[in-house]
Amino acid sequence: MRFTHVLILTAAAAILTPTSAVMASAPSFGSQLYADGESWGTKGTTVLPAPNEHNLQSFDILYVIKNSNNPAGQLPVAEAAPGNPDYNGGRWFTHTAEWTEEAFNGYVPVLKSAAEVEHYADMGLLIITPGSFPGGPNVYFQCPLLPDKSQR
Repeated sequence: MRFTHVLILTAAAAILTPTSAVMASAPSFGSQLYADGESWGTKGTTVLPAPNEHNLQSFDILYVIKNSNNPAGQLPVAEAAPGNPDYNGGRWFTHTAEWTEEAFNGYVPVLKSAAEVEHYADMGLLIITPGSFPGGPNVYFQCPLLPDKSQR
């Protein structure tokens, strides 16, 4: 596993760990995650309580792919981004996505959209566990997306 991949997962774990009462972080305008085929920066703000069944739709899914073997590295993948009418302003419900053993014929692709994540899950090559994050319980949090200035 590349050092940058480990660093990204470590940073994501620090931002997403629900044990901290406040998870505020400085804004990052570098590549932190993918959404709708583009890279985005972000700013961690707060852990949120689990929603009731009536307002779960006010959260977007954030897929954390925990075992990519692609040398380019894999960032988390968000369900929607600013400009997408389904974007909920950076309110996230974290899901773990894990490549199956069968998927490892060479390198797996770098996923950059929820549609790609869902495509590989439908093929049986990616296992998605809703409401989980590697090393932690269900995670709901606020973390708005910011332009990735490193890509422009």
